[in-house]
Amino acid sequence: MQTLRFTLRPQTAFGTPLAGDTLFGQLCWILRHRFGEEWLTERLAGYTEGRPFLVLSDVFPQGFLPLPTVPASFWQTRKEDQDRKVLKKKRWLPVEKLESDFSTWQSLAANDEEAVETTLKKFVSFLSGKEKKFQKTRAQPHNSINRVTSTTGENMFAPYTQTQYWFHPEMRLDLYAVLDKDRVTPEDLATAFSDMGQSGYGRDASIGLGKFAIERDSAFTGLPYAENANAFLTLAPCAPQGQSFVRERSFYQILTRFGRHGDMAVHSGNPFKRPLLLARSGGVFYPETLDRNCAFIGQGLNNVSLSLPQTIAQGYAPVVGIRMENAQ
Repeated sequence: MQTLRFTLRPQTAFGTPLAGDTLFGQLCWILRHRFGEEWLTERLAGYTEGRPFLVLSDVFPQGFLPLPTVPASFWQTRKEDQDRKVLKKKRWLPVEKLESDFSTWQSLAANDEEAVETTLKKFVSFLSGKEKKFQKTRAQPHNSINRVTSTTGENMFAPYTQTQYWFHPEMRLDLYAVLDKDRVTPEDLATAFSDMGQSGYGRDASIGLGKFAIERDSAFTGLPYAENANAFLTLAPCAPQGQSFVRERSFYQILTRFGRHGDMAVHSGNPFKRPLLLARSGGVFYPETLDRNCAFIGQGLNNVSLSLPQTIAQGYAPVVGIRMENAQ
């Protein structure tokens, strides 16, 4: 397996957060349209048996990874960092700090404002005041029109709003991909990402949302891996059940994913998938024995759709090997 890094530049607002499992689902549709259903079926062989052809991460501010989800007792707190509200906002760890002592990571981490300013290299008015965030959200009004009366009304025809996610036009984002280069080439993957960026990602892509430009970081040779690593830091939501992780030394937050089919499957009669219980990105999992060649953890999930039984979901996550000195 080979790990690649792509640089993504948003060009419009997004209707759906840029999460690894959601990106994987849409990318499968893109690959199906470009290379054919048979080609994709061959690549998905073994996906639920621990042999994925591709695992995608969430999207992060350029140069940062999510700060691990661990109890506050793991962090070495300085006297000037006693404000809990300030500490809770620190959620982005600079990649170059991965080799620092684990207990210092929180003090070295950045909040949204610091991560954005580091990425943009300058202060920008777009992020002024209380809007200094990794991404802005806004409620976009919509109207449902009754085609009989040509007006809005009550119940299903009442006006409603949906959330949109906005990034600064110059924002750069990192996306990591672990792939089996014998089954899909970096060039094919880059082409598929380009197709997605042009057609739009996620909800409301048909009305212009989710557009982005993307290119492979050719200088990337891999994320730092702790010399005496004893745990994994996850970069996407995953399903870690039944993988022999030490429960007392593993820490994560729960995510319930209410997925929906995309592309042509929207017209299947029932676009909703079964809810999935996942561990959020930024989880820490402590294996009984750590394999330094392991680039991902988790499992492929099936039986997630009633309307399309062949549907699978990414329950894998790219990982970084870290050293938790205070694991007890």
